[in-house]
Amino acid sequence: MKPPLRYSVFEFIKDKKAATDDDILDFINKSDTYSIHELNKCLMDLEILGVISIRWVAKEKRRVEFVDVPLESTKYGEG
Repeated sequence: MKPPLRYSVFEFIKDKKAATDDDILDFINKSDTYSIHELNKCLMDLEILGVISIRWVAKEKRRVEFVDVPLESTKYGEG
């Protein structure tokens, strides 16, 4: 049984600390075939969770970085 794509991508980025989207796609395509659209959805989910940060490097290239300290959760009702 293979791990979910989100977990594989997260572990790869966590080990490397930073990688381009092309490097990540090459890594995940070693074990199975994934499209860029599936990778984009996975990266978006991880960015929403606050565990990665994505920056544009060139027109068609992004740099994905591991976030060491996740963002603090907001406590509602406190002023």
